[in-house]
Amino acid sequence: MTVDEVITAVRVLPNKSCALDPLPTVHLKAVVDVIAPFLTELLNRSPSNGVVLEVFKAAYIMPLLKKSDMDLEDVRSFRPISNMSVVSKLLERLVARQLLEYLDRSGLLPRLQSAYCACHSTETAVLNVQSDIPLTHDASDLSALVLLDLSTAFDTVDHDILVQRLETSYGLFGSMLQWFQMYLVGRHQYV
Repeated sequence: MTVDEVITAVRVLPNKSCALDPLPTVHLKAVVDVIAPFLTELLNRSPSNGVVLEVFKAAYIMPLLKKSDMDLEDVRSFRPISNMSVVSKLLERLVARQLLEYLDRSGLLPRLQSAYCACHSTETAVLNVQSDIPLTHDASDLSALVLLDLSTAFDTVDHDILVQRLETSYGLFGSMLQWFQMYLVGRHQYV
């Protein structure tokens, strides 16, 4: 990530802050031109050295009422919202961008991957399905559609298996693989 990319990334952030932020986002935006070189160095060193600082692995959990008419005394009326510091979110975005660029460059993303890919969305996925079903029917083949909601599936992923798959299936190694290992362990939550 370059200094200019960090400046742009900080400027487009919403003005929301987390209790874990040492500096509210609005103030961070005001001084980003001054601290951008230091912030850039910090963000770039993390994945290149395979280190995730403990402060970036902390989350402040806030209960959010699911619907306004729900019982305030019932714990099931709330869902947990995990808030992380702005800098840790920037770090996650940097690593996600680098990983997607690597996977794309290496041809490791499925051709029809919709999530997290530029110019792909749920609309393109639906269009693909709407195109494939008639083609299958025209070829006198059988069509079946299975829809799964995997939005919370990441919470159930075994971290050791994930790291192993990143290495064996996607070719991650060295400091980048170490970064993911460090990112997944030793996380802290505060309520």
